[in-house]
Amino acid sequence: MKILLIGASGIIGAAVNTALAPEHNVITANHSKGDLRVDLGSPDSIQAMLAAAGKVDAIISTAGLASFSAFNSLTDADYQLALQNKLMGQVNLVRLGQYCVNPGGSITLTSGVLSQCPMPGSTVLSMANGALESFVKAAALELDNLRLNVVSPIFVKETMIKMGMDTATGLSAADTANAYVCAITGKMNGQTLAAPDYIPSA
Repeated sequence: MKILLIGASGIIGAAVNTALAPEHNVITANHSKGDLRVDLGSPDSIQAMLAAAGKVDAIISTAGLASFSAFNSLTDADYQLALQNKLMGQVNLVRLGQYCVNPGGSITLTSGVLSQCPMPGSTVLSMANGALESFVKAAALELDNLRLNVVSPIFVKETMIKMGMDTATGLSAADTANAYVCAITGKMNGQTLAAPDYIPSA
């Protein structure tokens, strides 16, 4: 398959690229490096990336910016970043990208466990993640010849290590990547794929 992977330079994105590259033609897109450049907060930038990529069999997004901060510390700019980038950036990938995906292909977005298991400081992330999951469930009902899903990762061990956190409750980026592989090779549609449910069998 020819796959457009947005956010390929991130921890999860890099793991997804590693998982897919041996068997597929992966075009990587990031804000500052990769095969293509894209600013998820700009529909024009998304459109330019899609035009450069051409027809693909799948689009995967592991990107999206949002702040992590105490509720009473959040500013209008924090909310706007989550809405414009994490949420609408991925929504626009579907709105614009549907015309670039070959029949029978798929688009896979990224939300996160904070939609279901929020914690102090996660307000804007939880908001955006929950909205993405509802968007996917509804939009999938109206997309012809295209499957739409969203992967919900839990905390990635590599990130937890960088933050000095206990990794016991985390999942490696490599194991997380398997949910994205299943999303593009499986039959599911309109689903939120909880990453721990797709850990490869030993």
